[in-house]
Amino acid sequence: MDNIGTSLYAKVHRWTDAIGFRLNASQTNGKSNVTTRHYFFETFNFFERFKSDPEKSKFLCFDMYGEKVNVKTLLDLQTAFFENISQLK
Repeated sequence: MDNIGTSLYAKVHRWTDAIGFRLNASQTNGKSNVTTRHYFFETFNFFERFKSDPEKSKFLCFDMYGEKVNVKTLLDLQTAFFENISQLK
C-alpha cells in the first residue's frame, strides 16, 4: 500500500528500467521549454513530454495499429507494449 501515491512518472520509469527500454533521443524546445524524450524497446516506442518538472510528464505511445494512446496509467503503457511485442514473429 506504500506506493498508492507513487506518481505515474515513477511507475513508468521503474517498469521501463526493469524491461530494458533505452532512451533514443531527448530534445528541448527553446521557446516553449518543453522536453521530449523518446524511448524504445524492440519495435515499441513511446514518448515522454514535460515542461519543467519531469514528475508532471505526459506519456504517449501507439497501439499495434498506429493509433495514439494517451498513457494515463501504467497499465495503458503495458497493454500497448505487450500487444506490440506479441505481434513479433
